[in-house]
Amino acid sequence: MGKIKNEVYEKVFDQVDAMWEEEVSFLQTLGRYPSTLGNEREIQEHLAGVLERDLNLKVEKLIPEPEKLAAHPGFSKPEWSYEDRPVVVGKYEAEGEKKGKSVIFQGHIDVVSPEPLSKWNYDPWGAEIIGPRMYGRGIADMKSGVAAMIYALKAVQKAGVKLANDVTIKTVTEEECTGNGALAAIEAGYRADAALIPEPLGQKALVGQVGVIWVRIKVSGLGAHTERADQAVNAIVKSYPMVNALLDYEKELNSRPKHKVFGDHPHPLNINIGKIHAGDWPSTVPSESTIEARVGFNPGVNPGDVKKDLEAFLLTAAQKDEWLKDNPPEISFYGFHAEGFTLDPDQEFIHVLKEAHRMNEKDSLGYGTFTGTTDARFYNLYYDIPATCYGPTGANLHGPDEWVDLDSVKRVTKTYAAFLLKWCQYQE
Repeated sequence: MGKIKNEVYEKVFDQVDAMWEEEVSFLQTLGRYPSTLGNEREIQEHLAGVLERDLNLKVEKLIPEPEKLAAHPGFSKPEWSYEDRPVVVGKYEAEGEKKGKSVIFQGHIDVVSPEPLSKWNYDPWGAEIIGPRMYGRGIADMKSGVAAMIYALKAVQKAGVKLANDVTIKTVTEEECTGNGALAAIEAGYRADAALIPEPLGQKALVGQVGVIWVRIKVSGLGAHTERADQAVNAIVKSYPMVNALLDYEKELNSRPKHKVFGDHPHPLNINIGKIHAGDWPSTVPSESTIEARVGFNPGVNPGDVKKDLEAFLLTAAQKDEWLKDNPPEISFYGFHAEGFTLDPDQEFIHVLKEAHRMNEKDSLGYGTFTGTTDARFYNLYYDIPATCYGPTGANLHGPDEWVDLDSVKRVTKTYAAFLLKWCQYQE
């Protein structure tokens, strides 16, 4: 790296340092929006304003249209409206002759529920700073990454550096349940030579993730007043065989040969029984019990095949119960219909990220796998756009007292800034 290049990088890193308190305040503002499913509009309006006003980007707000996306193999079936829930896209367009390559920075602003609030020691919407950490729902997953990617570009601009290729900033909805926000933005034509997603993986690059589906199992009973409970059929009790069948299916999945990318993982394929709803009165035998679960499976497996396999497994288990064999459960699928993927790290995109990482971490870039799903799948599977996740260090994702390490957020901001200078190049 020559002297001029060193000066440019240092100038940009100095801007990250100079704007650090501003970035922390920006992250706190994001953390105080309770942007759970269906409640994303306000934070998206705020972000659209920041991208347009502070970064001078061309901004578009998109509303996903399920009828236009339904035929896509990566589409997941929602059970809710997209009205007034925009995806935000900001475009930095390089001036003059283009060099280098273009990139997408994409972060999701939807977060899962913080309930039960009684388990938290901090206000989940307070974005409180205690020592080196900031606490809050979605602070790690992944509003800290959204702050890092925005302030990386902002630092480049504030340093007076003009990038030689385009940068697209996307803040998307529904990463936590369908991925349709990311899919809608890609289908709208916002594509690039690579994509970076700042999931909180502790400054490692993602090289593989599982596929995910959501299943709903509705069990019918024979409701009655409790005084006739011995003559009734309790749907809650009859849901036990289905719960046990899900646990058995999880054992079955993990007994099969592991995918090579998860070779060292002791238990890569998880089934989570996430919701059970039944009954509405202590003295009434419930007529219906509904179980909802999340099922993980190996990369390279079609989600549709998993659905067929799981449905057959559950119906076979139901045949072993005297009531369920004559009153089989109703099995349906919604939400995630997500394939897994693997990524070859031996490519230019990852090599450039590796160089940028070393400038701020002083060690080699590590690689990680994820037993969940991320929006990176769309780029890698359907658009021939290499995409990985790389982001800050945090913990308690989806649990009480979620936190992010603030120093890691600053380092990721600098790594992203270095990546922009190396990947997009800049006007001398």
